[in-house]
This record gives sequence, C-alpha cells and structure tokens, in this order.
Amino acid sequence: MRITGGTYKGRTVKCPKGEIRPAMDRMRESLFSILGNLSGSSFLDLFSGSGLVGLEAASRGAEPVVLVEKDPGKKRVIRENMEIAKEDIKLYLMPVQRFLRQFKTDYDIVYLDPPFPFGQKVKMVIEVSQRKIVKPGGLIIIHYPEEDVWPEKVDDLELIDKRKYGRSILLFFKKPE
Repeated sequence: MRITGGTYKGRTVKCPKGEIRPAMDRMRESLFSILGNLSGSSFLDLFSGSGLVGLEAASRGAEPVVLVEKDPGKKRVIRENMEIAKEDIKLYLMPVQRFLRQFKTDYDIVYLDPPFPFGQKVKMVIEVSQRKIVKPGGLIIIHYPEEDVWPEKVDDLELIDKRKYGRSILLFFKKPE
C-alpha cells in the first residue's frame, strides 16, 4: 500500500495481520482530492487498521492526527507506519466506543471506516455528532458497503456529498455551525 499524495506521496505503508480492509488507492486519492489542503485541520481516523488514511491526512498537512484501533496485534505495524510522518500523530488502542466516551477533543474531520459487517454504523455517526467529537462546521466521513441502507436524515448533520467506488460508498456529512 502506498500513500497517494502530499508530502509523503509514494511512501510504502505496511499492512498489519488480522482483519483489515485497506481503503482502495482510487478512493483515498478521491477522498483527499475532495478535502484539499488540510493544513490547520485536525483529523480523527476511527477504525484505523494500518493507519493509512491518517497518514494520508498528515501527508496533506493535517495536524494533529489521531488514530483509533482496537486490535492490539496491529500496534507494532501501525507504529512503524507512523514513523513516516513528522506531524503529531497519536495512536489509541481501544474500541472506538470507549474512545468516544472518554475523550472530549473535537476535530475538524472525523473519518470512520468500520468493518463492513459492523452493524451499528448509523448509530456510530450519530454518537460522533452528539458527543461533539466533530467541530461545528466540521466533517464526518463514513466508508461503508453499498448493501447498507442509510436513512435520509442522520441527527442534525447535513449530507453534502456521496461518492461510490466499486461496492464502497463514502458519505460526507457537515456538522452545523
């Protein structure tokens, strides 16, 4: 896997063992093209897997970047991957639900990439919104399979974009100011 753009473009990222479904290069490239320059933006990568999406954000100027991954077996590889970046990147090894309960920091961009079989995706987006994990005017982005059905309205969030890549969908929600 390679970083698709920014300062670290072309750098190789290792894939840890265990359950992982790295975001496709085309999808990541498109995601970060939509987001543009992230200088001055904070970025939270929930269900981070290898840390690749957080590294893509750092490569494009986001700082701080926070990765949350529950599988401690991925720690060594994620830490090795984090060494690519000079930016402030933190890793929390814990379930996303516990992170959301314990931490009160808000972020400009929150990216969720739960395992496709994860059945609580809509509930998780609502929890991110209600726990004030995303700043007013900030974005919540979720990657999910096309088989999942999403409601027309999710909490007080405004759906501002929807993109399809194969059987993967990205939804971009904006938190009201």
